[in-house]
Amino acid sequence: MQERILTPVRIASVVALFALLWLPPVFASSFTDLKGNPDLRSASAMVLSEDGSVIYSKDANAVRPIASVTKLMTAMVILDSGLDLDEKITVTKEDRDLVQLTGSRLEYGATLSRREMIMLAIMSSENRAAMALGRTYPGGMPDFVAQMNRKATELGMTSSHFADPAGLNVENQSTAADLAKMVSAAYEYPLIRKASTTTRLEVRPYAKRGPLVYGNTNRLLKNRNWSIDVSKTGYIMEAGRCLVMRATIEGERVSIVFLNSYGKLTPFGDSNRLRKWMLASG
Repeated sequence: MQERILTPVRIASVVALFALLWLPPVFASSFTDLKGNPDLRSASAMVLSEDGSVIYSKDANAVRPIASVTKLMTAMVILDSGLDLDEKITVTKEDRDLVQLTGSRLEYGATLSRREMIMLAIMSSENRAAMALGRTYPGGMPDFVAQMNRKATELGMTSSHFADPAGLNVENQSTAADLAKMVSAAYEYPLIRKASTTTRLEVRPYAKRGPLVYGNTNRLLKNRNWSIDVSKTGYIMEAGRCLVMRATIEGERVSIVFLNSYGKLTPFGDSNRLRKWMLASG
């Protein structure tokens, strides 16, 4: 019997065939032919499927203040830096809010680990925690804010600008389209996912006092109809109520952004209206 010799061309063909056979399936959105309108109340909205397809868009390229949604970028920059998450950080007078004049339960002298500061900034939108994270970054606050903007450029957030780590400055601005990219990027950080989905956290920032208990600002985490991996709320008067999420609906991960809602509960109402519309039309 004549022995078959595999030439380089044949070998390449075999390799190519096996590569095709073992390629993972291409993800396709199941929400591609939706009917009607979800009647969302937020001024801007964007919903993206996992493959980047637009499921819903409303004034998604309008540049608006984003308030505490900013803190997702703050957490990503800190985590990218490789700084010691167990290092203790102490709140100082420099961390107080002189813009919106908000209060804080973290008094001057409160000391927590960098990890705990990230947790509080994301889950409970603790402004002084976010400011302390930026202040203790190598090079201080100016270098930290510069890195926030570099990170935005890396993510393709071409219409975004960051001015402080907490989102208190009205110059923290973005679009719903850009923030959908930021939410997708934030999903890649395990600590951000953990902070986003933790509903209750007890910390001890004072040596001679009892613990402080913090809750998550996203009430949808307690709703059994929702499966949420990443979320962040935000509010200042100039921005209205804001909410960004990475959630799973009917087995499909979607990025959801709502900006400039005027009612306190409107972003959560919009979330439920959107989900109902998707399930009814999908």
